[in-house]
Amino acid sequence: MEEIKLDISRVHQFISAKEINQLSQETLVAQNTLYQGDGQGNDYLGWLHLPKEITSAMIDGMEQAVAGLREKTEVLVAVGIGGSYLGARAVNDALAHNFAHLQKDQKAPHMLFAGQNIGEDYMHELLELLDEKEYSIVVISKSGTTTEPAIAFRILKNHLEQKLGKEEARDRIIAVTDASKGALRQLAGKEGYRSYVIPDNVGGRFSVFTPVGLIPLAICGVDIRELVSGALEMSKRCDPSIPFEENPAALYACTRNALYRSGKKIELLVNYHNKLHYVSEWWKQLYGESEGKEGLGIFPAAVDNSTDLHSMGQYIQEGERTLFETVISVEQADHQISIPGDADNLDQLNYLEGKNIDHVNKMAELGTILAHLDGGVPNIRISLPALNARWLGQLLYFFENACGISGYMLGINPFNQPGVEAYKRNMFALLEKPGFEKETASIKSRL
Repeated sequence: MEEIKLDISRVHQFISAKEINQLSQETLVAQNTLYQGDGQGNDYLGWLHLPKEITSAMIDGMEQAVAGLREKTEVLVAVGIGGSYLGARAVNDALAHNFAHLQKDQKAPHMLFAGQNIGEDYMHELLELLDEKEYSIVVISKSGTTTEPAIAFRILKNHLEQKLGKEEARDRIIAVTDASKGALRQLAGKEGYRSYVIPDNVGGRFSVFTPVGLIPLAICGVDIRELVSGALEMSKRCDPSIPFEENPAALYACTRNALYRSGKKIELLVNYHNKLHYVSEWWKQLYGESEGKEGLGIFPAAVDNSTDLHSMGQYIQEGERTLFETVISVEQADHQISIPGDADNLDQLNYLEGKNIDHVNKMAELGTILAHLDGGVPNIRISLPALNARWLGQLLYFFENACGISGYMLGINPFNQPGVEAYKRNMFALLEKPGFEKETASIKSRL
């Protein structure tokens, strides 16, 4: 049976199997804390059992509800920041055609994003494009007042209403927000937008399997049924009833914490498939926001190979030895292109004649793993049979589950993010937002 595989054999020259086994009991205690729901942040554990709570009827309802919108939409603008957009972007970019934005015969709406930055040029150029496109909006915010997406949605809402009229614009906007409170919930009720609920017990970075991720993905043609099915399959493999040595989430959490305690403070998530770039960005938020607290936590970074072998490769090979790598490997490419022969052979590539490009890529991956091991970089390898919705669902749930275990192993609350509020307070004071008058003078005096 095909399945995602976790290989930790290449860490044993740095930490022994015995050391990992010694840490296994601590790992199982953390896993117990997660599943019993008696740890810090236990009011945000709704994601843990979510895959089995999403029924076929719920998916049918979402797909049917957005079918009409999909038919008249060339571009879907997903408005959100952090967990409100990264999950959808990770899945969409991993499954979309590399050059979908240039295809003439577009099979599904192309997903674009707003509210994930405050770039004025970005917004201006997005509006220029939307002037020429049939577009719809999914705005995602629990409160509706988060600065970056709130600014973007105000501008896009006005643009869409001016372009199509208020009535048609109403049919092109979907709100994903709190069930009963907040500015966006109030606006959705006032304007009559279709809306979906962000569960109170699911934080943003764990929300990809809620309407936060599923609604924009369904509009853009992703098979959300397969995505959720994959998550459900992985949730069974991560259940506490599965023995430690067979439980991928427990084993990954244990191994990375063993490496952390041995002095490996930075984890590089490595891919050899360009479509996985935003999976890495999603993973960086998941682990960075969950674990980086109280002076603790493994620093999450990422590289796209082989591109970054020509930029970051030197540091990884010979820089400070505080790194370990987790490689995501996709076993089977979707397409096959063989390398042709050439009579002159000026580029000296005829030894590769007849071999597929993906074969070369795999040898680059394995060669790099061995080189980095020789350079003192431990390696964890996660292999996916292929890149599709099912395996992505498994991968994302695996990372979520392991993150909860790993956070409890660190002794912190994995489900809050108090440090994120610091920049907001300063920004509001500098913008002279009502209610922040006392902080304004103090903040300005430091600049």
